[in-house]
Amino acid sequence: MSDSPVVERVVTAVYTVPTDAPEADGTLAWDSTTLVLASVDCGSVTGLGYTYAPAATARVVDDLLAGVVTGSDAFDVPRINEAMRRAVRNAGLPGVAAQAVSAVDIALWDCKARLLGLPLVRLLGAARDEVPVYGSGGFTTYDDEQLERQLRGWTEGDGIPRVKIKIAESWGRREERDRRRVARARAVIGGTTELYVDANGGYGAKQAARVGRSLADEGVTWFEEPVSSDHPAALAAIRDQVPQDVAAGEYGYSLPYFAHLLAAGAVDCLQADVTRCGGITVWLRAAALAEAHGIDISGHCAPHAHAHAAATVPNCRHLEWFHDHVRIERTFFDGVLSAHGGSVTPGADGEPGLGLVLDQERAQPYRVA
Repeated sequence: MSDSPVVERVVTAVYTVPTDAPEADGTLAWDSTTLVLASVDCGSVTGLGYTYAPAATARVVDDLLAGVVTGSDAFDVPRINEAMRRAVRNAGLPGVAAQAVSAVDIALWDCKARLLGLPLVRLLGAARDEVPVYGSGGFTTYDDEQLERQLRGWTEGDGIPRVKIKIAESWGRREERDRRRVARARAVIGGTTELYVDANGGYGAKQAARVGRSLADEGVTWFEEPVSSDHPAALAAIRDQVPQDVAAGEYGYSLPYFAHLLAAGAVDCLQADVTRCGGITVWLRAAALAEAHGIDISGHCAPHAHAHAAATVPNCRHLEWFHDHVRIERTFFDGVLSAHGGSVTPGADGEPGLGLVLDQERAQPYRVA
């Protein structure tokens, strides 16, 4: 339509935030987290999207995507998503390019909902009012006191009835400490709170199966990436041998990746990350693909980027209330959600789009580009 709103400008900013303590999982250690923000201007409205990714992601947006997006009909988000994916063909979609597409796609959906004066969940259509969350952190670098403090913050402070800690420390070479930390977590949270573990692909296949069976004694019900999700057949074999629900998919950068995991019977719950997989456009398709296989989906990290989309799919099990990202999103944005009681309610305040407003003053000290 000739009177449809047109995207006038795409702008990026990069922020790096130090962690509040040394952090590591089974296969990686880090001391900071980088957020790449994409802003889409359309008349008096600005849509915000973001991804947790290297600073080079902003260069992909600036060099390869901004020219494709600018001048497009702001209402035709799926059409723009397809154009962006085609624009990064020679650069290679998986990885940084997909994260760049994701950040802009989220911004476009936020922009469209703002133009219409609707919370994004109302624009997409809600399947539920509340979306469950689980507290996530429990880094392998934490000592017992740090671990207990974090777990009690979620369970006693926020009333979240499900929590997750990292295991497979040092690529699975500290298995006894893994077991001890899980036992410690169970002692802290009591017998009624759900306990999840995440190996980040750090175990070998037989080791993962052995550990999974042993953790049944602690009532662990979720075993995330017992081995790398690059090996669906191995995941499927472990799934058959352990009592926990096996989950994977956070490194999916395209819809076929999720199709391969599902076709292999590799997961009991599919994970997809809206800031990596191609944005809200592709995340919703991944959720539908999972539903067609009778499988739930869970939103990986970046809870405020996921929340509205998650409320629109009937098979969303929960969102990851990840320590680093919650801390950053609370610092950078006004309009953040409360997880008190173990769930979030996107759109309840009636604010348009994602309901987030960047606080420039609070974010500026962390800006690096």
